Amino acid sequence: MTIIDDRTQRLKSLKAVSIGNALEWFDWTLYGIFSVYLAMNLFDNADKASALLATLAVFAGGFIARPVGGWVFGTIGDRYGRKLTLIMTMSLLALTSLAIALIPTYQQIGVGASILLFLCRLLQGLAHGGESGVAFTYVAEIAPKERRGFWSSSVFVSVTIGVMAATALAAFLTSTLGKAAMESWGWRAGFAVGALLGVYALFLRRSATESAVFEESAAAEAAHSKTEITGKQAARIALNIVMLGAASNAAYYTWVTFAPATAIATHGMDPSGAYFASLLAQIACVLWLPVCGLLSDRFGRKPMVMAWGLSVVVFSIPIAKIVTSEPWTLFVAQLMGLGSWALLAAIFPALLAEQVPTQARARGVGFVSSLSVAIFGGTAPYLNTWLNSIGLGHVYVGYVMVLGLVACLASLMIRETAGVDLNDIAAPAMGNGLSRSSRLMPDNV
Repeated sequence: MTIIDDRTQRLKSLKAVSIGNALEWFDWTLYGIFSVYLAMNLFDNADKASALLATLAVFAGGFIARPVGGWVFGTIGDRYGRKLTLIMTMSLLALTSLAIALIPTYQQIGVGASILLFLCRLLQGLAHGGESGVAFTYVAEIAPKERRGFWSSSVFVSVTIGVMAATALAAFLTSTLGKAAMESWGWRAGFAVGALLGVYALFLRRSATESAVFEESAAAEAAHSKTEITGKQAARIALNIVMLGAASNAAYYTWVTFAPATAIATHGMDPSGAYFASLLAQIACVLWLPVCGLLSDRFGRKPMVMAWGLSVVVFSIPIAKIVTSEPWTLFVAQLMGLGSWALLAAIFPALLAEQVPTQARARGVGFVSSLSVAIFGGTAPYLNTWLNSIGLGHVYVGYVMVLGLVACLASLMIRETAGVDLNDIAAPAMGNGLSRSSRLMPDNV
């Protein structure tokens, strides 16, 4: 495999993985956006609230497979390279998106429709768990070390663009086709488009090349005995990653992915207005993410994590209270949520990659981050909807605020890693996570 050895090739590879990442998140997000229509068509719709909860339960169920996918595809990424894994995960996502578009309705095959949807979500979860961990790792490894935070922001810029594209497609379809057509078949068109775009992403990823960090690590391991990570070291790495990601996962799936569907289902907001308001907030987020990445390169990772945790505590209550049937209220709520989320999201791939040694990076980041998403992200929409349905919405708000405090604690526990060479990252017990040469670097690099 060709080693990335110049800026032009790095940028070409960054473009390939970013566009693919956007299309991958386009496919993944469609489920949340069209959850109302999935409930109508693939579940027993006699009780609308029950059908929506069942749809959200399947959404959470898809996250069960994400840690498995993170481990399986992460292992492939650590053994055979990042590029191969990114191609494999995109292929699986495109196929499952097409399968969802073709599932017969509940009226046609009964509970079989719900089972098929669940199986598709499990496969998507496998692919998404592998994709996220390896994409985080790949972008962090091809980035110049002094600009890793800025380059890292491209991951969630592409994620947000993918979410925006899914939201824009939903807004276009609902305004063009009308309510009856959307409830009948329009939602299927969205998943079919996702499948086609996934095929396009495959061609882009074929042009990417392997990261120099991975190649250098593989060569070093071949020349010397492999250094194993102990159980205690792995546990410390896992704890760091979970603490960093818990609030982000819960907040993102509540404040962003399911916010339009929740506004439509529980506040009676016009669907087109809800999707348009969400789209505007996401545009602002795309512009803010690179700024946050640059700030982390200048001031460090730890201050950004602390700022994120505090913003969760401050904004959770206003975001929960402000949304009504008016689309502008959703825009303001999501603007606050996304503005806060970007503080961490911009640096998240770099931050996680900086917690794990190269020889286990894709597997460690993929498995643990997917496990964190499954626990805190996959359950968030269901918990939020259920607690609100029984008049305990404030309990969920308090839960998210506590996770924000956990993020603040994480900012105190992790070591500053901005500017450190990724091949100098060692297991925690080996000098607080950095090799001797890295420990000589000032914390505010």
